[in-house]
Amino acid sequence: MNSISVVRSLFLGLALTLLAGCGDGSSPGTLNLIFVVSPDLVYEAPGDVDPSTANLTDQGLQRSLLMGTYLKQQVLGTKNVTAIYALEPMTHLQTASNYPDMAALVTIQQFALLNQITLDASPGNSYPLNVSYTSGAIPGGVATPSPVCQNCQGLVFNDVSGNNVALVAGIINANVPGFHVFSAPWETISRLLADINTLKGYNLTLPAAYMGPNYIYQISIAPSGSASLVTIDSKLNPLSTYSVLPPPPIVSASCPSANTIPKLFTITKTGGVAGAIIPANINKNQTVYFVRHAEAHPTSSWEDGNYVGAGQWRALALPNALRGKISPDQVYSIDPAQVIPGSTSASGNSNWSYVRTSLTVAPYAIANNLPYNLVSGFEILAWNSPRLTSDFFFKNGTFDNQTVLVAWEHDHIPWIIDELFLSYGGGVTIAPDWPGSDYDTIWTVTLDALGNLTVTNVLCEGIDSAALPATPPQF
Repeated sequence: MNSISVVRSLFLGLALTLLAGCGDGSSPGTLNLIFVVSPDLVYEAPGDVDPSTANLTDQGLQRSLLMGTYLKQQVLGTKNVTAIYALEPMTHLQTASNYPDMAALVTIQQFALLNQITLDASPGNSYPLNVSYTSGAIPGGVATPSPVCQNCQGLVFNDVSGNNVALVAGIINANVPGFHVFSAPWETISRLLADINTLKGYNLTLPAAYMGPNYIYQISIAPSGSASLVTIDSKLNPLSTYSVLPPPPIVSASCPSANTIPKLFTITKTGGVAGAIIPANINKNQTVYFVRHAEAHPTSSWEDGNYVGAGQWRALALPNALRGKISPDQVYSIDPAQVIPGSTSASGNSNWSYVRTSLTVAPYAIANNLPYNLVSGFEILAWNSPRLTSDFFFKNGTFDNQTVLVAWEHDHIPWIIDELFLSYGGGVTIAPDWPGSDYDTIWTVTLDALGNLTVTNVLCEGIDSAALPATPPQF
């Protein structure tokens, strides 16, 4: 073979490799940094972000579901991910209403569930999303984390203190082979790429401008320390409608009754009845629907802060399951940057970013074009969290004349209601426990025009947990 033929063969081989989107990132001993650009109000494909809520649209959600499969199959070659880092939503507030940027988390959630993690000797179709604050980058109005979780650090939108580049530099310096995936808006990704290039002296040719939400940037670092950058075009073409779940179909479940667990209940506190006194600062004409996070535990002790594959079926099914049952004006959940203790991983980490409650109701907010907010001013695990939560949602007029869907930690919901009951007096009233196996119930809290209170569980999502597949839906 002559020299021209050899060069031509090498060129064709390299071109095919780049087109496949793998570069040399799958070679043994290679450390791969994979950057996925989430849309925001400034940089997006037309139709991916709702300009009024700063949240993803149906089209944007569809793209994220397709991106999960593409990343897993085409970029990782079906290998398991090493770690996933996403934008801390409260570091990027958008629109005049200051809505947090949930797009980065939603963009990478489907990919997370296509990977597996083994905790307490049990594998789960789930993977933790690192999105928590470090001590040097806590946004204004956000509670100081306790504890600070360095092992679950997320990405800051405007990295004034250099937290993002310090995180990636630590990964590079450790030089352990694997796949580290980062999800954030273009403003954050482009700066991080430039900072890495400068800090490590890689001399990579970086993208000069935003190229769109389908582009993935992969830096592969060989054991020798040499680095290469591959730009991958996933060529995704999502539909503009809400995603249709693949088979098997969602199986319906019955709501509570007098003979089931949980049992049907309705509790009232009426001013002047049985010694109850309506609190002076109680909200009026308000309805709050409390739902639990989606399925999360293959075994009772299993915990990585995310839900498992079955939970993705429930989360994506919620818009259809709840149609005609509730009509909220807005959606709230816990700041996913908060930290929850759980199982100890192989690396020794036992604290995780608590992302699952917020990701459970994100599809519902997207499908219904609803404003989506996070409660971040106090810690969910603080000793007085139930009282603070009760005061936040039910007092001081913030939610007068509003209907709100709230996703929360199920253990805390009865305590929150207990605090609300306590504020009315009239003897001790205790809310029922929320059973650990119950992912389907909806607790409805109603305050009428006078402030009289009713709490009931007559509604449910109507999804049979036992029939949900253990593996996530495939798109």
